Amino acid sequence: MPATGDRTTKTQMSDAAGGHALCFSFCRLGLIFWMDSYSLLYSSSHRTRLFAGFQRLRSQKKMCDVILEAGGVSFPCHRALLASSSDYFWAMFGEGTAESSAGSIRLPALTPQGLETILDFLYSGWLSLSASTLPVVLKTARYLQVETALSVCERFMMESLNAENCCCYANLAECHALLNILETANQTIAMEMKDLLQENRDDLLSLNIQSLTGVLDADEVPGVKELDLVKLTLSWLEENGPLPLLKSNFLLSRLRFGLVAPEDLMKLSCAHKAMATPLIRSQLTRILEYHGMGSAQPIAQSRQSTLRESPNRVVLVGGGASVNWPEQQVWAFDPRSRKCSPTSCVLPLRLKSFCVCSLGGFLFVLGGDEVKVGEKGAKTSVTMETSNRVWRFDSRFGSWEKVESMLERRAQFTCCLLQDTIYAIGGRQSLLSTDAALASVEFYDMGAGKWRRSVTLPRPLYGHASATLDNNLYVSGGHPGNQGGHHSSLHDNREITRDVLSWNLKDRVWEKKASMSIGRFSHRLAAARGFIYALLGMYEPFCDIERYDPQADLWTRLKPLLFGSFDYGMTSTASGNLLLFGGRRWKDGQEETVKSVLEYDTKKDHWREICQLPRSLTGTECTRLALPD
Repeated sequence: MPATGDRTTKTQMSDAAGGHALCFSFCRLGLIFWMDSYSLLYSSSHRTRLFAGFQRLRSQKKMCDVILEAGGVSFPCHRALLASSSDYFWAMFGEGTAESSAGSIRLPALTPQGLETILDFLYSGWLSLSASTLPVVLKTARYLQVETALSVCERFMMESLNAENCCCYANLAECHALLNILETANQTIAMEMKDLLQENRDDLLSLNIQSLTGVLDADEVPGVKELDLVKLTLSWLEENGPLPLLKSNFLLSRLRFGLVAPEDLMKLSCAHKAMATPLIRSQLTRILEYHGMGSAQPIAQSRQSTLRESPNRVVLVGGGASVNWPEQQVWAFDPRSRKCSPTSCVLPLRLKSFCVCSLGGFLFVLGGDEVKVGEKGAKTSVTMETSNRVWRFDSRFGSWEKVESMLERRAQFTCCLLQDTIYAIGGRQSLLSTDAALASVEFYDMGAGKWRRSVTLPRPLYGHASATLDNNLYVSGGHPGNQGGHHSSLHDNREITRDVLSWNLKDRVWEKKASMSIGRFSHRLAAARGFIYALLGMYEPFCDIERYDPQADLWTRLKPLLFGSFDYGMTSTASGNLLLFGGRRWKDGQEETVKSVLEYDTKKDHWREICQLPRSLTGTECTRLALPD
């Protein structure tokens, strides 16, 4: 074999060198000894023949020096092979034990089937396994301390684990301390819980308490309402109880009561004694207080009120195939599966040029132009009116709520989060059939449920972009309005700006930073990996993007976009990459709406199209939000 030959050659060379060195040393003493070089060779077939030889001796019952008995069945064996393969037999056949010289040994804890299977493995290296024999084989391997057989069982379980057997495998793994299998089985139960509740509820009720606790600790249990988990846990306590108060409280405290409606909590607490313990009652009291906090709920989040869904889903709010007729549908994009699907969430009204952000599991939709359909005689007309309304969507219960309106009507503005506070910056509004740009900035005080004014921009802006990084708020580009006053008329011939402004809570002063390489309007700004990225907007002749380094106060041009587009949705991912959804572009002199989903790798400066949306989309706004399936 080549590998063996290589090792042999190295051994010969090393020994030859050592031999010469020894010969030289002895020559100086007047003695001469010649040492022969040697080779160390390995035969892979010897082990197979050794197994086959022992198996033949066992089948012919030759040279067997001990008989194992289980369930009234006798198995002639060889002590040497048993002791060399099992720590249990090594200790049993050691010096000074009664079994070391016994001709027959009874193993009442084992079954004939399990013992025969493990003995076959010890004599051949082959382990016969199936779903039906796995429990008895695991028990025998663990009892006899045959670690190699346990490893084979673990591999079998890991490869065959699925929704049908995950509960059974979790119980086996817990019983036999197979920690890797236990963790994986618990994860599978959590991910498959929706189907298990419908089809295998009895298996869930027979789960060991460690696995049920692990499942209730899981951050992702897709498509399952917390109320169903509460009911399952209470049924499990009734099926497996009574449990000590400490264990019962330990299990129930893993539930997220903040995801259950107050009326359901009250019914459950009255119907089940386990919900009436002092610890659980104190948790329910705090949750009922949370439900009554109103506007402050987003900043009062805890594990008890956090959805068991992926926090990395991207919601695509509004937009549509036509720029003039936005839709109310909200879509959800899963970066892992790269699938986009409609949700049950529908915007309360049609909006253009609005803003969205998410905080504490709530989606906020701010301002924009409200698109309304009216009738003038026999004709249908579409009108737009700039709004200051703010809507809040609670993803836990799928409900919309109108919260305090902004102080100003705003469209083509920007909003961002800075230390759990929403800031609305600049924009434009309609005044007596004319448009005016805004320099005003306001923030939402969630504790009080009020909008309050902040430091105004140096001049009015609309069509700008914003991002936050290291507690600093950055604003770039946009179309400037007139100086002197919050409201000013807009003129199409005004130059789109390259300026970048920065603001923070400590200094509370707008500070000018290094300008972008080109003026940008209706573009996107994103923070990732400690940098600010400026992406394409409208009216740009090239597809350039650029990156801002706050430490150096310097912009650097990066790899251009695959194709020029604008009016797309954008968000950053948990890994620091950027995702672009849909948009519009010019092709053959005509404007078209696209359905591409592009990913920009900020580390490698690389663009790629990862998938396509189910249909063309423009004018959508994006943010990351945990949503139930």
